[in-house]
Amino acid sequence: MTLKINSVQAILASVAILTTAMLAEVLAPRELMASASSSIKLENVIPRQFGQWKAIPNVGLVTPTEPEGVGETAARQLEAKIYSQELGRGYSDRDGHIAMLLIAYGPVQNFRLKSHRPEVCYTAAGFRVSNKSNAELLLQNKEAPLKFSRLITERETRFEPVSYWIRVGNDIATGIFDNQILRLKYGLRGLIPDGALVRVSIVGMPADQSFKLQDQFIRDLLEAVDPATRKFLIGELG
Repeated sequence: MTLKINSVQAILASVAILTTAMLAEVLAPRELMASASSSIKLENVIPRQFGQWKAIPNVGLVTPTEPEGVGETAARQLEAKIYSQELGRGYSDRDGHIAMLLIAYGPVQNFRLKSHRPEVCYTAAGFRVSNKSNAELLLQNKEAPLKFSRLITERETRFEPVSYWIRVGNDIATGIFDNQILRLKYGLRGLIPDGALVRVSIVGMPADQSFKLQDQFIRDLLEAVDPATRKFLIGELG
């Protein structure tokens, strides 16, 4: 009797494993959403001058370090295969305040895109990261607010408040949990969402003043770009 029960259990377990494998294959997302976004060239569509802001050279943006143990040439070749675009610029306003903008785009949510998250990127560069919080920014009257994250980064005398968000498909994620939920949402529709991380920071100002100026920079930027670029940056807010 025990042998028969064990045999039945083994059969049921095998059926369950086979069914899970079949469902995983059937439900696996197969269609990339990146076709429209991949036609956008960040260097061309992000203006060098808008509102009170004008691009300036030689600004030291914090960017992800290369994978450990990978040579420079190999790292660049790997990045070219899995990672689409990255744009980093500094902008100065009329009062000489410098805003640093970084936009990172990937056709899929891969590890390189995740490495641009400030919690990862700044920590790897030797910064202390603290005081993460969620924020909202009203852009247009009939539009839902843009949701994003804020945090403080510090290294020696450099005090750098940071605002950032991650677009997943047509939605915005403010954290790892949101990101996973959105990927599941698109996966159930058979879609592989692309992703863009947008980061803005201003060095050398108290946090409240820095964040207020960052908000203005974000509004000015989104008002200056065309509708396709705006959707690339913030998706569809509803």
